[in-house]
Amino acid sequence: MTAPIRVLPPVVANQIAAGEVVERPASIVKELVENSLDAGAGRIEVSTEQGGVKRILVRDDGHGLPADQIPLAFARHATSKIVDAADLLTIGSLGFRGEALASIASVARVTITSRIAAEPVGYSITVEGGELVDERPVAHPVGTTVEVEDLFFNTPARRKFLKTERTEVQAVDQVVRRLLLARMDVAFELRQGQSVLTVPRGESWQRLQRVLGEGFIEASVAVDERRGDLALKGWVGLPTHNRRQADQQYFFVNGRVVRDKLVAHAIRQAYRDVLFHGRHPVFVLYLDLPAEGVDVNVHPTKHEVRFRDSRLVHDFIFGTLNRTLREVRPEEQRPEQARTLAVAEPLPETPMLPGLQSRPRIASFSPSISFQAAVRDAAPLPAAAPQASEQTVHAPLGYALAQLHGVYILAQNAQGLVLVDMHAAHERLTYERLKLQIAADGLAVQRLLVPVRVAVGEAEADLAEQHAQAIGEMGLVLQRTGPQSISVREVPQALADGDVEALARDVLSELSTFGVSTLLKDRQDDLLATMACHGSVRANRRLSVDEMNALLREMEVTENAGQCNHGRPTYTQLSMTELDRLFLRGQ
Repeated sequence: MTAPIRVLPPVVANQIAAGEVVERPASIVKELVENSLDAGAGRIEVSTEQGGVKRILVRDDGHGLPADQIPLAFARHATSKIVDAADLLTIGSLGFRGEALASIASVARVTITSRIAAEPVGYSITVEGGELVDERPVAHPVGTTVEVEDLFFNTPARRKFLKTERTEVQAVDQVVRRLLLARMDVAFELRQGQSVLTVPRGESWQRLQRVLGEGFIEASVAVDERRGDLALKGWVGLPTHNRRQADQQYFFVNGRVVRDKLVAHAIRQAYRDVLFHGRHPVFVLYLDLPAEGVDVNVHPTKHEVRFRDSRLVHDFIFGTLNRTLREVRPEEQRPEQARTLAVAEPLPETPMLPGLQSRPRIASFSPSISFQAAVRDAAPLPAAAPQASEQTVHAPLGYALAQLHGVYILAQNAQGLVLVDMHAAHERLTYERLKLQIAADGLAVQRLLVPVRVAVGEAEADLAEQHAQAIGEMGLVLQRTGPQSISVREVPQALADGDVEALARDVLSELSTFGVSTLLKDRQDDLLATMACHGSVRANRRLSVDEMNALLREMEVTENAGQCNHGRPTYTQLSMTELDRLFLRGQ
Protein backbone atom coordinates (compact mmCIF):
# COMPACT_ATOMS: atom_id res chain seq x y z
CA MET A 1 0.00 0.00 0.00
CA THR A 2 1.07 3.60 -0.62
CA ALA A 3 2.21 5.28 2.58
CA PRO A 4 -0.07 8.11 3.73
CA ILE A 5 0.97 11.70 3.10
CA ARG A 6 2.25 13.37 6.23
CA VAL A 7 3.94 16.62 7.16
CA LEU A 8 7.61 16.11 7.96
CA PRO A 9 8.83 17.14 11.42
CA PRO A 10 10.73 20.47 11.42
CA VAL A 11 14.02 18.73 12.31
CA VAL A 12 13.78 16.42 9.30
CA ALA A 13 12.78 19.29 7.00
CA ASN A 14 15.76 21.31 8.21
CA GLN A 15 18.14 18.39 7.65
CA ILE A 16 16.84 18.01 4.10
CA ALA A 17 17.44 21.72 3.55
CA ALA A 18 20.89 21.30 5.06
CA GLY A 19 21.67 18.84 2.29
CA GLU A 20 21.32 21.74 -0.18
CA VAL A 21 22.92 24.52 1.86
CA VAL A 22 25.57 22.71 3.94
CA GLU A 23 27.67 20.77 1.49
CA ARG A 24 30.91 21.05 3.51
CA PRO A 25 32.47 23.35 6.15
CA ALA A 26 33.35 25.89 3.46
CA SER A 27 29.62 26.24 2.72
CA ILE A 28 28.99 27.27 6.32
CA VAL A 29 31.85 29.78 6.25
CA LYS A 30 30.39 31.34 3.10
CA GLU A 31 26.91 31.72 4.59
CA LEU A 32 28.16 33.14 7.89
CA VAL A 33 30.59 35.61 6.30
CA GLU A 34 27.90 36.80 3.89
CA ASN A 35 25.62 37.44 6.89
CA SER A 36 28.42 39.48 8.47
CA LEU A 37 28.83 41.54 5.31
CA ASP A 38 25.07 42.17 5.20
CA ALA A 39 25.31 43.33 8.82
CA GLY A 40 27.70 46.13 7.81
CA ALA A 41 30.85 44.57 9.25
CA GLY A 42 34.14 46.41 8.76
CA ARG A 43 36.23 43.53 10.07
CA ILE A 44 35.54 39.78 9.97
CA GLU A 45 37.48 37.04 11.73
CA VAL A 46 37.22 33.39 10.67
CA SER A 47 38.76 30.53 12.60
CA THR A 48 38.51 26.77 11.96
CA GLU A 49 39.71 23.53 13.52
CA GLN A 50 40.16 20.29 11.57
CA GLY A 51 39.11 21.97 8.37
CA GLY A 52 35.93 23.26 10.02
CA VAL A 53 34.55 19.84 10.94
CA LYS A 54 35.36 20.25 14.63
CA ARG A 55 34.82 23.99 14.92
CA ILE A 56 34.08 27.11 12.87
CA LEU A 57 34.02 30.56 14.42
CA VAL A 58 33.02 33.75 12.58
CA ARG A 59 33.17 37.06 14.43
CA ASP A 60 32.26 40.50 13.06
CA ASP A 61 31.85 44.08 14.23
CA GLY A 62 28.56 44.67 12.42
CA HIS A 63 25.42 46.23 13.89
CA GLY A 64 24.48 43.01 15.75
CA LEU A 65 21.11 41.46 16.67
CA PRO A 66 18.72 42.51 19.46
CA ALA A 67 18.26 39.84 22.16
CA ASP A 68 14.66 39.12 21.18
CA GLN A 69 15.63 38.63 17.53
CA ILE A 70 18.33 35.99 18.04
CA PRO A 71 15.90 33.04 18.49
CA LEU A 72 14.19 34.00 15.24
CA ALA A 73 17.51 33.70 13.42
CA PHE A 74 17.24 29.92 13.85
CA ALA A 75 13.71 29.74 12.48
CA ARG A 76 13.34 28.45 8.94
CA HIS A 77 12.42 31.04 6.31
CA ALA A 78 12.95 33.86 8.80
CA THR A 79 14.90 36.82 7.40
CA SER A 80 15.24 40.57 7.70
CA LYS A 81 16.26 40.97 4.05
CA ILE A 82 12.85 40.68 2.35
CA VAL A 83 9.22 41.26 3.34
CA ASP A 84 7.01 40.32 0.39
CA ALA A 85 7.26 38.70 -3.03
CA ALA A 86 8.01 42.00 -4.74
CA ASP A 87 11.28 42.23 -2.79
CA LEU A 88 12.54 39.12 -4.61
CA LEU A 89 12.85 41.23 -7.77
CA THR A 90 15.24 43.75 -6.19
CA ILE A 91 17.45 41.77 -3.82
CA GLY A 92 20.44 43.82 -2.71
CA SER A 93 21.78 41.63 0.10
CA LEU A 94 23.93 38.52 -0.11
CA GLY A 95 21.72 36.39 2.14
CA PHE A 96 17.94 36.45 2.02
CA ARG A 97 16.52 32.90 2.03
CA GLY A 98 16.37 32.46 5.80
CA GLU A 99 17.50 28.82 5.59
CA ALA A 100 21.21 28.92 6.39
CA LEU A 101 21.21 29.11 10.21
CA ALA A 102 18.27 26.73 10.60
CA SER A 103 19.95 24.20 8.30
CA ILE A 104 23.33 24.53 10.00
CA ALA A 105 21.79 24.20 13.46
CA SER A 106 20.03 20.97 12.44
CA VAL A 107 23.35 19.18 11.76
CA ALA A 108 25.70 20.81 14.27
CA ARG A 109 25.95 22.57 17.64
CA VAL A 110 25.57 26.30 17.01
CA THR A 111 26.01 29.23 19.37
CA ILE A 112 25.13 32.79 18.39
CA THR A 113 26.25 35.65 20.61
CA SER A 114 25.36 39.19 19.59
CA ARG A 115 24.92 42.70 20.89
CA ILE A 116 23.60 45.95 19.45
CA ALA A 117 24.93 49.38 20.43
CA ALA A 118 21.73 50.28 22.31
CA GLU A 119 22.07 47.36 24.77
CA PRO A 120 24.66 47.19 27.61
CA VAL A 121 25.30 43.47 27.24
CA GLY A 122 24.96 40.84 24.58
CA TYR A 123 22.81 37.73 24.45
CA SER A 124 23.82 34.15 23.64
CA ILE A 125 21.75 31.21 22.39
CA THR A 126 22.94 27.63 21.77
CA VAL A 127 21.07 25.20 19.53
CA GLU A 128 22.05 21.54 19.24
CA GLY A 129 20.61 19.45 16.42
CA GLY A 130 17.78 21.94 16.01
CA GLU A 131 16.88 22.00 19.74
CA LEU A 132 17.44 24.98 22.03
CA VAL A 133 19.78 23.97 24.86
CA ASP A 134 20.96 27.27 26.39
CA GLU A 135 20.29 31.01 26.38
CA ARG A 136 21.73 33.72 28.61
CA PRO A 137 23.05 37.31 28.66
CA VAL A 138 26.83 37.63 28.24
CA ALA A 139 29.46 40.31 27.88
CA HIS A 140 30.15 40.91 24.19
CA PRO A 141 31.26 43.84 22.01
CA VAL A 142 28.90 45.29 19.41
CA GLY A 143 28.62 42.76 16.62
CA THR A 144 27.99 39.04 16.27
CA THR A 145 29.91 35.83 16.90
CA VAL A 146 28.71 32.51 15.47
CA GLU A 147 30.37 29.29 16.62
CA VAL A 148 29.62 25.99 14.86
CA GLU A 149 30.91 22.79 16.49
CA ASP A 150 30.85 19.07 15.64
CA LEU A 151 29.49 19.32 12.14
CA PHE A 152 27.24 16.36 11.18
CA PHE A 153 27.44 14.95 14.73
CA ASN A 154 23.86 13.68 14.40
CA THR A 155 24.14 12.60 10.73
CA PRO A 156 27.35 10.52 10.66
CA ALA A 157 26.61 9.30 7.12
CA ARG A 158 27.17 12.87 5.88
CA ARG A 159 30.63 12.91 7.43
CA LYS A 160 31.73 10.09 5.17
CA PHE A 161 31.30 12.36 2.17
CA LEU A 162 33.74 14.96 3.50
CA LYS A 163 37.24 15.07 2.03
CA THR A 164 40.54 15.01 3.89
CA GLU A 165 41.26 17.75 6.40
CA ARG A 166 43.74 19.34 4.02
CA THR A 167 41.15 19.49 1.23
CA GLU A 168 38.55 21.05 3.52
CA VAL A 169 41.09 23.61 4.73
CA GLN A 170 41.82 24.57 1.13
CA ALA A 171 38.09 24.89 0.39
CA VAL A 172 37.61 27.28 3.33
CA ASP A 173 40.66 29.26 2.23
CA GLN A 174 39.26 29.60 -1.30
CA VAL A 175 35.87 30.79 -0.01
CA VAL A 176 37.45 33.48 2.16
CA ARG A 177 39.74 34.62 -0.67
CA ARG A 178 36.75 35.07 -2.97
CA LEU A 179 34.91 37.11 -0.34
CA LEU A 180 37.89 39.32 0.50
CA LEU A 181 38.16 40.16 -3.20
CA ALA A 182 34.44 40.93 -3.27
CA ARG A 183 34.74 43.51 -0.49
CA MET A 184 37.99 45.46 -0.57
CA ASP A 185 36.62 47.79 2.12
CA VAL A 186 36.38 45.05 4.77
CA ALA A 187 39.32 43.68 6.77
CA PHE A 188 39.63 39.89 7.03
CA GLU A 189 41.50 37.48 9.26
CA LEU A 190 41.53 33.72 8.63
CA ARG A 191 43.07 31.28 11.10
CA GLN A 192 43.36 27.58 10.24
CA GLY A 193 45.74 25.74 12.53
CA GLN A 194 49.14 27.44 12.29
CA SER A 195 48.15 29.31 9.13
CA VAL A 196 47.06 32.92 9.58
CA LEU A 197 45.91 35.20 6.76
CA THR A 198 45.44 38.86 7.73
CA VAL A 199 44.29 41.39 5.16
CA PRO A 200 43.72 45.03 6.18
CA ARG A 201 40.88 46.92 4.55
CA GLY A 202 41.30 48.73 1.27
CA GLU A 203 44.67 47.31 0.14
CA SER A 204 43.63 46.25 -3.34
CA TRP A 205 47.05 45.42 -4.77
CA GLN A 206 48.03 43.46 -1.68
CA ARG A 207 44.85 41.39 -1.94
CA LEU A 208 45.48 40.66 -5.59
CA GLN A 209 49.03 39.60 -4.77
CA ARG A 210 47.93 37.28 -1.99
CA VAL A 211 45.21 35.62 -4.01
CA LEU A 212 46.70 35.61 -7.51
CA GLY A 213 50.43 36.09 -6.90
CA GLU A 214 52.70 39.02 -7.69
CA GLY A 215 52.99 37.97 -11.33
CA PHE A 216 49.36 38.90 -11.94
CA ILE A 217 49.95 42.58 -11.23
CA GLU A 218 52.75 42.81 -13.78
CA ALA A 219 50.80 40.85 -16.40
CA SER A 220 47.31 42.31 -16.20
CA VAL A 221 45.40 45.36 -17.35
CA ALA A 222 42.64 47.29 -15.61
CA VAL A 223 39.08 47.33 -16.93
CA ASP A 224 36.67 50.20 -16.32
CA GLU A 225 33.72 50.36 -18.71
CA ARG A 226 30.15 51.60 -18.43
CA ARG A 227 27.31 51.28 -20.92
CA GLY A 228 23.91 52.43 -19.80
CA ASP A 229 23.03 50.61 -16.57
CA LEU A 230 25.87 48.10 -16.95
CA ALA A 231 29.32 48.68 -15.45
CA LEU A 232 32.33 46.34 -15.60
CA LYS A 233 35.46 46.95 -13.55
CA GLY A 234 38.40 44.90 -12.41
CA TRP A 235 41.53 43.34 -13.82
CA VAL A 236 42.14 40.82 -16.59
CA GLY A 237 45.37 38.93 -17.10
CA LEU A 238 47.18 39.23 -20.40
CA PRO A 239 46.87 36.12 -22.58
CA THR A 240 50.46 35.17 -21.81
CA HIS A 241 49.57 35.00 -18.12
CA ASN A 242 47.36 31.92 -18.17
CA ARG A 243 46.72 28.76 -16.17
CA ARG A 244 46.28 25.07 -16.82
CA GLN A 245 43.11 25.11 -14.65
CA ALA A 246 40.38 27.72 -14.31
CA ASP A 247 41.27 28.17 -10.63
CA GLN A 248 42.05 31.89 -10.66
CA GLN A 249 38.87 33.27 -12.15
CA TYR A 250 36.79 35.54 -9.92
CA PHE A 251 33.59 37.14 -11.17
CA PHE A 252 31.21 39.18 -9.04
CA VAL A 253 27.70 40.37 -9.88
CA ASN A 254 26.58 43.23 -7.63
CA GLY A 255 29.18 42.07 -5.10
CA ARG A 256 28.05 38.42 -5.19
CA VAL A 257 30.45 35.63 -6.18
CA VAL A 258 28.95 33.76 -9.14
CA ARG A 259 29.87 30.96 -11.53
CA ASP A 260 27.67 31.63 -14.54
CA LYS A 261 27.78 29.82 -17.90
CA LEU A 262 26.80 32.91 -19.86
CA VAL A 263 29.56 34.97 -18.26
CA ALA A 264 32.10 32.18 -18.75
CA HIS A 265 31.21 31.92 -22.46
CA ALA A 266 31.57 35.67 -23.00
CA ILE A 267 35.02 35.69 -21.40
CA ARG A 268 36.17 32.64 -23.36
CA GLN A 269 35.09 34.31 -26.58
CA ALA A 270 37.00 37.49 -25.67
CA TYR A 271 40.21 35.46 -25.24
CA ARG A 272 39.57 33.16 -28.21
CA ASP A 273 41.95 34.96 -30.58
CA VAL A 274 44.87 35.20 -28.19
CA LEU A 275 44.81 32.29 -25.74
CA PHE A 276 46.66 29.03 -26.34
CA HIS A 277 44.40 26.00 -26.69
CA GLY A 278 43.65 24.25 -23.40
CA ARG A 279 44.77 27.19 -21.22
CA HIS A 280 42.57 29.41 -19.04
CA PRO A 281 42.71 33.17 -18.42
CA VAL A 282 43.10 34.82 -15.03
CA PHE A 283 40.78 37.65 -14.02
CA VAL A 284 39.02 39.52 -11.22
CA LEU A 285 35.93 41.25 -12.59
CA TYR A 286 33.01 43.13 -11.04
CA LEU A 287 29.75 43.53 -12.95
CA ASP A 288 27.23 46.02 -11.58
CA LEU A 289 23.70 46.38 -12.88
CA PRO A 290 20.29 47.28 -11.41
CA ALA A 291 19.01 44.67 -8.95
CA GLU A 292 15.89 44.13 -11.05
CA GLY A 293 18.10 43.12 -14.00
CA VAL A 294 19.36 39.95 -12.33
CA ASP A 295 17.59 37.11 -10.51
CA VAL A 296 19.77 35.67 -7.74
CA ASN A 297 17.04 33.38 -6.45
CA VAL A 298 17.69 30.46 -8.82
CA HIS A 299 19.97 28.23 -6.75
CA PRO A 300 20.07 27.31 -3.03
CA THR A 301 23.74 28.26 -2.69
CA LYS A 302 23.23 31.44 -4.76
CA HIS A 303 26.25 30.64 -6.99
CA GLU A 304 24.20 30.96 -10.17
CA VAL A 305 22.18 33.90 -11.38
CA ARG A 306 19.83 34.63 -14.26
CA PHE A 307 20.00 37.88 -16.21
CA ARG A 308 16.84 39.49 -17.49
CA ASP A 309 18.59 40.50 -20.73
CA SER A 310 21.22 37.81 -21.09
CA ARG A 311 22.23 38.79 -24.65
CA LEU A 312 22.89 42.39 -23.60
CA VAL A 313 25.05 41.25 -20.67
CA HIS A 314 26.94 38.71 -22.80
CA ASP A 315 27.71 41.24 -25.54
CA PHE A 316 28.73 43.90 -23.02
CA ILE A 317 31.22 41.61 -21.25
CA PHE A 318 32.59 40.20 -24.50
CA GLY A 319 32.88 43.59 -26.19
CA THR A 320 34.56 45.24 -23.21
CA LEU A 321 37.15 42.51 -22.67
CA ASN A 322 37.80 41.97 -26.37
CA ARG A 323 38.45 45.68 -26.87
CA THR A 324 40.60 45.90 -23.73
CA LEU A 325 42.83 43.03 -24.81
CA ARG A 326 43.15 44.36 -28.34
CA GLU A 327 44.16 47.83 -27.20
CA VAL A 328 47.08 46.67 -25.09
CA ARG A 329 50.32 47.94 -26.64
CA PRO A 330 53.96 47.73 -25.62
CA GLU A 331 54.68 50.74 -23.47
CA GLU A 332 57.47 52.13 -21.34
CA GLN A 333 57.58 51.15 -17.67
CA ARG A 334 55.43 53.19 -15.33
CA PRO A 335 56.50 54.40 -11.88
CA GLU A 336 56.37 51.83 -9.10
CA GLN A 337 54.13 54.07 -7.03
CA ALA A 338 51.48 53.88 -9.74
CA ARG A 339 50.37 50.61 -8.17
CA THR A 340 49.08 52.35 -5.05
CA LEU A 341 45.32 52.68 -4.81
CA ALA A 342 43.21 54.76 -2.49
CA VAL A 343 42.69 52.78 0.67
CA ALA A 344 38.93 53.09 0.76
CA GLU A 345 38.28 52.44 -2.93
CA PRO A 346 37.66 48.83 -4.00
CA LEU A 347 38.65 49.51 -7.61
CA PRO A 348 40.81 52.09 -9.39
CA GLU A 349 39.01 54.76 -11.35
CA THR A 350 41.55 54.51 -14.18
CA PRO A 351 43.99 51.80 -15.29
CA MET A 352 47.16 52.07 -13.23
CA LEU A 353 49.14 48.96 -14.02
CA PRO A 354 52.89 49.19 -14.62
CA GLY A 355 54.53 48.01 -17.80
CA LEU A 356 51.47 47.82 -20.04
CA GLN A 357 48.64 50.18 -20.68
CA SER A 358 46.00 50.90 -23.27
CA ARG A 359 46.48 53.84 -25.60
CA PRO A 360 44.75 55.09 -28.75
CA ARG A 361 45.58 53.39 -32.00
CA ILE A 362 48.12 55.44 -34.01
CA ALA A 363 48.79 55.45 -37.71
CA SER A 364 49.77 52.05 -39.02
CA PHE A 365 50.88 50.58 -42.33
CA SER A 366 48.28 49.70 -44.93
CA PRO A 367 46.72 46.34 -44.06
CA SER A 368 46.94 45.22 -47.67
CA ILE A 369 50.73 45.13 -47.80
CA SER A 370 53.40 43.22 -45.95
CA PHE A 371 55.89 44.86 -43.63
CA GLN A 372 58.66 44.30 -46.23
CA ALA A 373 56.71 46.43 -48.70
CA ALA A 374 56.04 49.00 -46.01
CA VAL A 375 59.76 49.57 -45.68
CA ARG A 376 59.92 50.89 -49.23
CA ASP A 377 57.35 53.61 -48.54
CA ALA A 378 58.33 54.51 -45.00
CA ALA A 379 60.86 57.11 -43.98
CA PRO A 380 64.42 55.73 -43.69
CA LEU A 381 65.11 54.11 -40.33
CA PRO A 382 68.50 54.22 -38.63
CA ALA A 383 70.69 51.21 -39.20
CA ALA A 384 71.75 51.23 -35.57
CA ALA A 385 69.60 51.71 -32.51
CA PRO A 386 69.64 55.27 -31.14
CA GLN A 387 70.25 55.96 -27.50
CA ALA A 388 67.51 54.78 -25.16
CA SER A 389 66.61 58.34 -24.21
CA GLU A 390 65.86 59.16 -27.87
CA GLN A 391 63.34 56.36 -28.40
CA THR A 392 61.55 56.05 -25.07
CA VAL A 393 58.25 57.43 -26.30
CA HIS A 394 58.22 56.63 -30.00
CA ALA A 395 59.56 53.09 -29.99
CA PRO A 396 58.41 50.97 -27.04
CA LEU A 397 59.89 47.87 -28.71
CA GLY A 398 63.11 49.71 -29.46
CA TYR A 399 65.30 49.38 -32.54
CA ALA A 400 66.79 46.27 -34.06
CA LEU A 401 70.35 45.31 -33.28
CA ALA A 402 70.62 41.92 -34.99
CA GLN A 403 68.90 38.71 -35.97
CA LEU A 404 69.67 35.48 -34.10
CA HIS A 405 69.77 32.24 -36.11
CA GLY A 406 67.19 33.61 -38.51
CA VAL A 407 64.53 33.16 -35.80
CA TYR A 408 64.71 35.99 -33.25
CA ILE A 409 65.11 39.75 -33.57
CA LEU A 410 67.22 41.42 -30.91
CA ALA A 411 66.26 45.03 -30.20
CA GLN A 412 67.25 47.68 -27.67
CA ASN A 413 64.69 49.86 -25.92
CA ALA A 414 64.67 52.12 -22.87
CA GLN A 415 64.34 49.22 -20.43
CA GLY A 416 66.95 46.90 -21.92
CA LEU A 417 66.74 44.06 -24.44
CA VAL A 418 63.67 42.97 -26.43
CA LEU A 419 63.58 39.50 -28.01
CA VAL A 420 61.02 39.06 -30.80
CA ASP A 421 59.93 35.76 -32.33
CA MET A 422 59.94 36.82 -35.97
CA HIS A 423 57.51 34.21 -37.30
CA ALA A 424 55.05 34.47 -34.38
CA ALA A 425 54.97 38.28 -34.64
CA HIS A 426 54.40 38.33 -38.39
CA GLU A 427 51.74 35.64 -38.02
CA ARG A 428 49.74 37.96 -35.77
CA LEU A 429 50.22 40.93 -38.10
CA THR A 430 49.05 38.89 -41.09
CA TYR A 431 46.03 37.60 -39.18
CA GLU A 432 44.95 41.10 -38.17
CA ARG A 433 45.34 42.30 -41.78
CA LEU A 434 43.09 39.52 -43.02
CA LYS A 435 40.43 40.37 -40.41
CA LEU A 436 40.53 44.05 -41.33
CA GLN A 437 40.13 43.28 -45.00
CA ILE A 438 37.14 40.99 -44.42
CA ALA A 439 35.51 43.61 -42.21
CA ALA A 440 36.03 46.23 -44.93
CA ASP A 441 35.61 45.17 -48.57
CA GLY A 442 36.63 41.52 -48.46
CA LEU A 443 40.02 39.92 -48.94
CA ALA A 444 42.25 41.40 -51.59
CA VAL A 445 43.40 38.52 -53.82
CA GLN A 446 46.36 37.96 -56.06
CA ARG A 447 46.33 35.71 -59.11
CA LEU A 448 49.34 33.41 -59.28
CA LEU A 449 51.40 33.72 -62.45
CA VAL A 450 51.98 29.97 -62.35
CA PRO A 451 49.24 27.94 -60.60
CA VAL A 452 50.51 25.68 -57.84
CA ARG A 453 49.59 22.02 -58.34
CA VAL A 454 48.81 20.09 -55.13
CA ALA A 455 48.40 16.32 -54.83
CA VAL A 456 45.54 15.49 -52.44
CA GLY A 457 43.25 12.60 -51.58
CA GLU A 458 40.12 11.97 -53.57
CA ALA A 459 37.89 13.12 -50.69
CA GLU A 460 39.78 16.41 -50.43
CA ALA A 461 39.55 16.92 -54.21
CA ASP A 462 35.81 16.36 -53.95
CA LEU A 463 35.60 18.99 -51.22
CA ALA A 464 37.53 21.51 -53.29
CA GLU A 465 35.25 20.93 -56.25
CA GLN A 466 31.95 20.97 -54.33
CA HIS A 467 32.73 24.08 -52.29
CA ALA A 468 34.89 26.05 -54.71
CA GLN A 469 32.65 29.12 -54.51
CA ALA A 470 32.57 29.21 -50.68
CA ILE A 471 36.34 28.74 -50.49
CA GLY A 472 36.77 31.48 -53.09
CA GLU A 473 34.99 33.91 -50.78
CA MET A 474 37.98 33.53 -48.46
CA GLY A 475 40.33 34.58 -51.27
CA LEU A 476 41.52 31.07 -52.10
CA VAL A 477 40.63 29.86 -55.61
CA LEU A 478 41.05 26.09 -56.03
CA GLN A 479 40.40 24.14 -59.22
CA ARG A 480 40.19 20.39 -59.49
CA THR A 481 42.60 19.11 -62.14
CA GLY A 482 42.35 15.37 -61.62
CA PRO A 483 40.93 12.60 -59.44
CA GLN A 484 43.52 13.36 -56.75
CA SER A 485 44.91 16.75 -57.63
CA ILE A 486 43.97 20.42 -57.45
CA SER A 487 45.53 23.69 -58.59
CA VAL A 488 45.75 26.88 -56.54
CA ARG A 489 45.10 29.82 -58.89
CA GLU A 490 44.46 32.74 -56.51
CA VAL A 491 45.39 33.44 -52.90
CA PRO A 492 44.79 36.35 -50.51
CA GLN A 493 47.26 39.10 -51.34
CA ALA A 494 48.70 39.10 -47.84
CA LEU A 495 49.59 35.40 -48.25
CA ALA A 496 51.14 35.55 -51.72
CA ASP A 497 54.66 35.05 -50.40
CA GLY A 498 53.69 32.17 -48.10
CA ASP A 499 53.61 28.40 -48.45
CA VAL A 500 50.72 28.07 -50.90
CA GLU A 501 50.70 24.26 -51.03
CA ALA A 502 50.61 23.86 -47.23
CA LEU A 503 47.92 26.54 -47.05
CA ALA A 504 45.65 24.65 -49.47
CA ARG A 505 46.16 21.36 -47.63
CA ASP A 506 45.35 22.80 -44.21
CA VAL A 507 42.26 24.66 -45.42
CA LEU A 508 40.91 21.46 -46.96
CA SER A 509 41.73 19.56 -43.78
CA GLU A 510 39.75 22.01 -41.66
CA LEU A 511 36.87 21.92 -44.14
CA SER A 512 36.78 18.15 -43.78
CA THR A 513 36.83 18.37 -39.97
CA PHE A 514 34.30 21.15 -39.32
CA GLY A 515 32.27 21.43 -42.52
CA VAL A 516 31.99 24.44 -44.81
CA SER A 517 29.10 26.17 -43.01
CA THR A 518 30.66 25.91 -39.55
CA LEU A 519 34.16 26.86 -40.69
CA LEU A 520 33.17 29.89 -42.74
CA LYS A 521 30.72 31.25 -40.15
CA ASP A 522 31.24 30.09 -36.58
CA ARG A 523 34.94 29.25 -36.93
CA GLN A 524 36.03 31.83 -39.46
CA ASP A 525 38.66 33.20 -37.09
CA ASP A 526 40.23 29.74 -36.81
CA LEU A 527 40.42 29.51 -40.60
CA LEU A 528 42.02 32.95 -40.84
CA ALA A 529 44.56 31.96 -38.17
CA THR A 530 45.51 28.90 -40.21
CA MET A 531 45.87 31.01 -43.35
CA ALA A 532 47.95 33.63 -41.54
CA CYS A 533 50.33 30.96 -40.24
CA HIS A 534 51.20 29.91 -43.81
CA GLY A 535 51.52 33.49 -45.00
CA SER A 536 54.07 34.54 -42.40
CA VAL A 537 57.82 34.78 -42.81
CA ARG A 538 59.48 31.45 -42.16
CA ALA A 539 62.30 30.67 -39.79
CA ASN A 540 65.85 31.20 -41.17
CA ARG A 541 64.64 34.05 -43.36
CA ARG A 542 67.29 36.75 -43.25
CA LEU A 543 65.94 40.25 -42.73
CA SER A 544 67.69 43.56 -43.14
CA VAL A 545 67.82 45.99 -40.24
CA ASP A 546 65.22 48.16 -41.99
CA GLU A 547 62.88 45.18 -42.36
CA MET A 548 63.31 44.24 -38.70
CA ASN A 549 62.59 47.82 -37.59
CA ALA A 550 59.53 47.94 -39.84
CA LEU A 551 58.25 44.76 -38.17
CA LEU A 552 58.77 46.28 -34.72
CA ARG A 553 56.94 49.48 -35.69
CA GLU A 554 53.98 47.58 -37.08
CA MET A 555 53.79 45.42 -33.94
CA GLU A 556 53.50 48.58 -31.85
CA VAL A 557 50.33 49.66 -33.65
CA THR A 558 48.69 46.26 -34.22
CA GLU A 559 46.05 44.86 -31.92
CA ASN A 560 46.97 41.76 -29.91
CA ALA A 561 50.57 41.99 -31.16
CA GLY A 562 51.84 40.52 -27.90
CA GLN A 563 50.57 37.02 -28.80
CA CYS A 564 50.54 34.96 -31.96
CA ASN A 565 47.31 33.41 -33.23
CA HIS A 566 47.82 30.39 -30.97
CA GLY A 567 48.34 32.42 -27.78
CA ARG A 568 52.11 32.16 -27.58
CA PRO A 569 54.05 35.37 -26.79
CA THR A 570 55.59 37.20 -29.73
CA TYR A 571 58.20 39.05 -27.71
CA THR A 572 59.73 39.23 -24.27
CA GLN A 573 61.46 42.04 -22.39
CA LEU A 574 64.66 41.67 -20.39
CA SER A 575 65.36 44.72 -18.25
CA MET A 576 68.85 45.96 -17.50
CA THR A 577 68.38 44.75 -13.93
CA GLU A 578 67.63 41.23 -15.15
CA LEU A 579 70.58 41.31 -17.52
CA ASP A 580 72.90 42.55 -14.78
CA ARG A 581 71.68 39.74 -12.55
CA LEU A 582 72.75 37.17 -15.16
CA PHE A 583 76.31 38.44 -14.87
CA LEU A 584 76.22 38.84 -11.08
CA ARG A 585 76.51 42.59 -11.32
CA GLY A 586 75.15 44.71 -8.51
CA GLN A 587 75.01 41.68 -6.17
